[in-house]
Amino acid sequence: MSLPNPLDMFDVKGKVALITGASGAFGAVAARVLAGAGCRLVLAAGKASELAAIAAECRAGGAEVVEVNTRPDSETACTALVAAAVAAFGGLDILVVASGMNKVAKIDDMAPETFLAVMDANVTQSWLLARAATVQMKAHGRGGKIVLVSSARGLLGHPAGYTAYCASKAAVDGMTKALGCELGPTGITVNAIAPTVFRSPLTAWMFDDTDNAKAVRAGFLARVPKGRLGEPEDLAGPLLFLASRASDFYTGHILYADGGYTAG
Repeated sequence: MSLPNPLDMFDVKGKVALITGASGAFGAVAARVLAGAGCRLVLAAGKASELAAIAAECRAGGAEVVEVNTRPDSETACTALVAAAVAAFGGLDILVVASGMNKVAKIDDMAPETFLAVMDANVTQSWLLARAATVQMKAHGRGGKIVLVSSARGLLGHPAGYTAYCASKAAVDGMTKALGCELGPTGITVNAIAPTVFRSPLTAWMFDDTDNAKAVRAGFLARVPKGRLGEPEDLAGPLLFLASRASDFYTGHILYADGGYTAG
């Protein structure tokens, strides 16, 4: 095997990527990374102003971007998102499902409809998007990359009322493995990135210098071998790997971006 420039294996220039939840913490990271790597993007999110902001940032860096102000909350919506990629750029090569939600409550305080809403957002919508992408990727016959977003909580429990979230992310892990097995012969790879706490608008308080933040952070970091919380750039490398041909022989994997948290 000859690899004059091994970095060519990570080249995704000109590829078409659909990112849902593009205005959220992980979705924005994915948009910036794939835009910077030369992908043509379809960005979807439910918050129009935040979607416009991340799309403008990607365009400012030279990326071609189509915005779709919608959530992938139905079969029709998911099919339409894939169709938008085909209409704009002629196909779909990469799907990143960064949309989802969490609702925290102890089991005796959580309404059944809340539990089902979390499962729908994290599991059913991931399945619908993967299904729509699979149909298109099979049709164009050049394979593809599906990247789901799991969590360290798909492997580990949490005492603070995470029954819905942990269950949903464990289901995403199972879906990743099953789809990896099912789609392996087609040239479509399916993998998941599973972060622990990393810097985002929702977790910014954990990075503060308040006494409460310091106490919570110290307790958490006692179980993280790397000794720090995650930063958005910690997700960039794994995402580019899973979106490029460098990962062609990897499918059905859960890649923990957690500083060693789940290893101990």
